[in-house]
Amino acid sequence: MKHLLTLGKYFAQHKWRVLSGFVFIILANLFKTYNPTVVRGAVDNVIAKLAGIHTTVDGKADVLAQLGVTLLIFLATYIAVALLEGFFTFMMRQTIIVVSRLIEYDMKNDMYAHYQKLDLAFYRKNNTGDLMNRITEDVSRVRMFIGPSLMYSANLVCMFMLCTVAMIRVNWQLALFVLIPMPFLSLLIYLLNNRINKGSEELQRKLSDITTNAQESYSGIRVIQAYVQEKAMLGFFEKESDEYKQLSMKLARIESFYFPLITFIVGLSMSIIVYVGGIYVGHGKVSMGNIAEFIMYLNMLTFPVSALGWAVSLTQRAAVSMERINQFMDVQPTVLNDDGIKATVMGAIEFKNVDFVYADTGIHAIRNVSFKIPAGQRWAVVGKTGSGKTTLADLCIRMYDATKGEIKIDDIDIRNWNTGQLRHQIGFVPQDIFLFSESIQENVNFGAETSTLERAAIYADHASIHEEIKQFPQGYETVVGERGVTLSGGQKQRISIARALAKEPNILILDDCLSAVDAATEKQIEKNLDKVLAGKTSLIITHRIFSLMYFDNILVLDNGAIAESGTHEQLVAAGGIYAELYEKQAATEMAEDASK
Repeated sequence: MKHLLTLGKYFAQHKWRVLSGFVFIILANLFKTYNPTVVRGAVDNVIAKLAGIHTTVDGKADVLAQLGVTLLIFLATYIAVALLEGFFTFMMRQTIIVVSRLIEYDMKNDMYAHYQKLDLAFYRKNNTGDLMNRITEDVSRVRMFIGPSLMYSANLVCMFMLCTVAMIRVNWQLALFVLIPMPFLSLLIYLLNNRINKGSEELQRKLSDITTNAQESYSGIRVIQAYVQEKAMLGFFEKESDEYKQLSMKLARIESFYFPLITFIVGLSMSIIVYVGGIYVGHGKVSMGNIAEFIMYLNMLTFPVSALGWAVSLTQRAAVSMERINQFMDVQPTVLNDDGIKATVMGAIEFKNVDFVYADTGIHAIRNVSFKIPAGQRWAVVGKTGSGKTTLADLCIRMYDATKGEIKIDDIDIRNWNTGQLRHQIGFVPQDIFLFSESIQENVNFGAETSTLERAAIYADHASIHEEIKQFPQGYETVVGERGVTLSGGQKQRISIARALAKEPNILILDDCLSAVDAATEKQIEKNLDKVLAGKTSLIITHRIFSLMYFDNILVLDNGAIAESGTHEQLVAAGGIYAELYEKQAATEMAEDASK
């Protein structure tokens, strides 16, 4: 239960609803346990009236008339008490179950907000499916504890106490015959529920496997068809489905014992009450009305007691889920600084002897890198795949903190800046393009101060995508689908560039953002960027060489270290790595031109 104690802060936020819910539980049970007393009075009164009927016709008619009036009074009382019980039961559910939904809402919001604060290192260690499962399935299990489990447990305690007191006041020996089977019923239901829960979890895991298999098949249908593997994939799916069927049948067999078991034990208890009660009536210890009253108490206790095993099982599952939730909620972001400096970024970037090692893999991505970009200058970072270019970009926007060394923005340590304020003033186009399943206009204006069609069109034109967007049937209102699936790779890259430009940042970092566009479009974008980037600090990361753009300086990375540094002319004259890349690219372009 220690993991569930962290729910205290949520209960505190809704304490008045929770308290009123428990008050309604007491009131509902008070009226519910009063009705057997009404029935007892009615039965005893009827028996007494019938026993006193005179042999004369007139006397018999008078007694029957009085009996009719008495029964109407009892009926009206029973209905009135039942209505009050129903009203307070409704209010009980409207408070406690609603509280569970409100707390579920609060927990999901808190978890989502916490997820957004965590750094990239966290997301490298944990897969998306696990993150989604904790914010959906685990929170749902905790809600079942807060709502049904607590409600039924409190309801059982209250009803058990009221029924026990009422029965003992009538006859404590007969009360024992009612109560003795209850612990056995609860224990059997608990054991049965445990087996059902384990079976359900196995079933859920198998369903997850089937869903994953189907999702991968749908996503990779082109590969499956290209390699003619439809039959093999169908065979694998049938095997998984058969295992799911077997688990479902096994669970169904276990569940088939549930209600017959309850019915048997309740029926056995009722038989004992009728038998023993009949003996007690014969000895004058109890009345016939008391037998009816005790049978009603037994029926009242049956569901709450049988639900106890279910409630305990829900509590166990909620405790496990809450432990999983707490594991993530206890993780603190290592790069977030909400209390840091909030100021306008001018654009100077400096690295001093920076090293970076990925904690999860141990890869030494950056090695003793030092450079200084004055505000407003345009630099390029060139290197082969795996040379550390993307890591350099991530360090500039503080997705990670350097393992060693110091990174400064405007001569201020990057860790002393307010993280959100800093990133808001940096435009970033990552290598792995991500677009939201929204319209093109919303994607371009994502992160911008204003979201207008005119603004989106201006920056789309800078990224050489405006004319293509106009050709779409819905123009800028075109929904791009999940991760931009309806667009080509080049279109996604250019929309991502437009999104970065729309922020009007003082620092712009482009990480290999033209790898999917054709040569003609690349040259057009280079010309546009050459104008747009004027006066902005720009860091262009690429494995190609942009011949149509001027750079104040070019860094050449090799195995995480700076191998060369200088202008285009200086690096070509040096005859090193850059010159080799330039020659290969020039030869490729000449061959492409000749083939046309």
